[in-house]
Amino acid sequence: MLASLGLISIFATGFVGGCARSDRENIAEVRANLIGSFDSTAQAEADPEYFAITLHMAEVWKERTDGPWIYVEQARAELADKPYRQRVYRLSALPGGRVQSEVFELPGTMDEVVKNYAGAWKLERPLSGLSPEKLVSRQGCAITLKRDEKTGAWIGSTDGNSCLSTLRGAAYATSEVTMTRTMLQSWDRGFDASGKQVWGATKGPYVFLKEMPGVVSMPACHPTGEAGAKSAKP
Repeated sequence: MLASLGLISIFATGFVGGCARSDRENIAEVRANLIGSFDSTAQAEADPEYFAITLHMAEVWKERTDGPWIYVEQARAELADKPYRQRVYRLSALPGGRVQSEVFELPGTMDEVVKNYAGAWKLERPLSGLSPEKLVSRQGCAITLKRDEKTGAWIGSTDGNSCLSTLRGAAYATSEVTMTRTMLQSWDRGFDASGKQVWGATKGPYVFLKEMPGVVSMPACHPTGEAGAKSAKP
């Protein structure tokens, strides 16, 4: 699974295929693609080297103007109440129509994070008792996304070996993401100092299907630019 970022500019635009898309539209589309519940059950049934994983993402701190901020929870389907990954993402615009997803850890040990925040995505106001200042930034682990204008998918990754990791003997981790309104592919891998993979799926990304896809209402676009493995465990 996803560096101090500024406020989202609602005025900057990027011209793509003769159509102007504002930073605000790009952020809204990525946000809508992420928010919701996903699972990889179909992939796990087709290929036993993959686990059935649930993935839930819910917006938090909606009143803030330096987001969107999104709570992320990932768990084995049979252990849904014991997530192995809980994070917070913050989205912001970058030049060239790109969107960056900055990654934060929740405060506390892993057991404390599970105890305090597991299932927070179900709440009306997730993480309401927590503030962003309490989060721990995963420096170097931000994912930069770019929209593929032919398919409409958002595709991105971390930057080289900048995301440090010590999990299972790793020196760094990488994440590659492709998302649409109904699907999210995520390939998280850890590598040691020699570049040998030590954790993560080996055959390819996990494929998560969205259970309740959201709908993004976008203004009409005119050419003028005016709006009218078991060894593949993650």
